[in-house]
Amino acid sequence: MNCEVCQLKELELEHFEIREVLRCILHTIIFHRALGLVRPKDVDLELFDVTYVQCGEVEVEKKIEEKIEQFICWVEKHPNKKSQICLSFYEVKNKQASWFSNKIERLYWEQWYINLNVAQHLKSHSSKPHRSKFVDPGEGALEDRNARSAALEVSLREVLFQIIKFVNEKKDHVPPIPNLEGAISFPYEITIPRFCFWDGHDQENAPDWASNNAKLIFRFIE
Repeated sequence: MNCEVCQLKELELEHFEIREVLRCILHTIIFHRALGLVRPKDVDLELFDVTYVQCGEVEVEKKIEEKIEQFICWVEKHPNKKSQICLSFYEVKNKQASWFSNKIERLYWEQWYINLNVAQHLKSHSSKPHRSKFVDPGEGALEDRNARSAALEVSLREVLFQIIKFVNEKKDHVPPIPNLEGAISFPYEITIPRFCFWDGHDQENAPDWASNNAKLIFRFIE
């Protein structure tokens, strides 16, 4: 089976921005692959002037929140690491039965790589009083953070347009829609390995801690 791969633009962000950025990207991808009956819900980000759409499925929201929490915990334990998150869609096929089992095979037909570079927490500025003739170091840091936040907003918009462009151009690989109830037409996985290097090609080399909903794989770059 042909598996299409989309490498999304790398985003440089701070720890407190992880949750909103991942919500935005993951829900946008899933919404565009939810070919069933959806109840679209617009969501405005609090940190950025960006609106995205969720498919209105409670279980999807719950699973994404669980995995984002796990990723945030990992980031706190592994500072200054670039990470690559992969969301994979697949079909389920029954392999030929053996003497001992009837094995089920997952055929991946699409993978999305979300590339993140999470910066360290910014240190708090000194609270000591200063004279007016000196420049307040806090003001300069605030300007830098505002500029960086504006740049991240632009990059996040570019990622959303990249997703939309991909789903509009890449259609031939999408398998026939199975007869499933609900908005989510295709199964997908979220898996968080303890530590693995992932080259984007060899599925067999990645540990498979699979849940029932989506697959997240992190590539750590020194």
